[in-house]
Amino acid sequence: MSRRTCRAAALAALAALAACGGEGNQQKKAGKQNEPEPQTVDIPQTVTALAPGTTPMAQRVAVVSLLNKRNGSARDLTMKPGEALRVGDVIVRLRACETTAPWEVQKLTGAFVQLDVRNPQGQFQRAFSGWLYKETPSLNVVEHPIYDVTPKSCAMTHPEAGESTVQAGADGNRAAPPRAGGTRRPRADAPAAPAATAREPAAPPPATAPAEAAAPQ
Repeated sequence: MSRRTCRAAALAALAALAACGGEGNQQKKAGKQNEPEPQTVDIPQTVTALAPGTTPMAQRVAVVSLLNKRNGSARDLTMKPGEALRVGDVIVRLRACETTAPWEVQKLTGAFVQLDVRNPQGQFQRAFSGWLYKETPSLNVVEHPIYDVTPKSCAMTHPEAGESTVQAGADGNRAAPPRAGGTRRPRADAPAAPAATAREPAAPPPATAPAEAAAPQ
């Protein structure tokens, strides 16, 4: 086989490899373009009914603070659940907010926040999704090198009392529970027992005269 024949065979092989590589790259690009865009999946809420006097979720108003760690600038965003605000290369979406009732011992202000940040390719990518709490930020943190989100308030109302709260009677008093010994404590509005009236001491019995001594015989 001559050198020209060998060279021609080698060039043909290189051309075949290049063609295969080009087809593979085109298939990869086509596959990326055909990939469906990620969709936000909402977690179903366990609370289906609110107690009377509680503000519906759609009517609550939350204030969320967006912090840029690079320049130290912070911005307060006022939103209602379901709204989203874009600030430069970041989108903050509020899904829900909640505060504990006044009669609860632990006071918490929480917000379910989703944070989307633009990547170097110019696409917004989900960086965080979950509950954040004002009083205890360590329960859940936004792990992002540039942005941080903190809930500041959630305007909502609560019922006057919880479902397990025992309401007082019409007169504002209830009978006190019995003691361990079985006796019942008197009610606050129970009439007082009549005071004992002082009586004069009984007159002493009349003194009898001593018998006269018998006369001597």
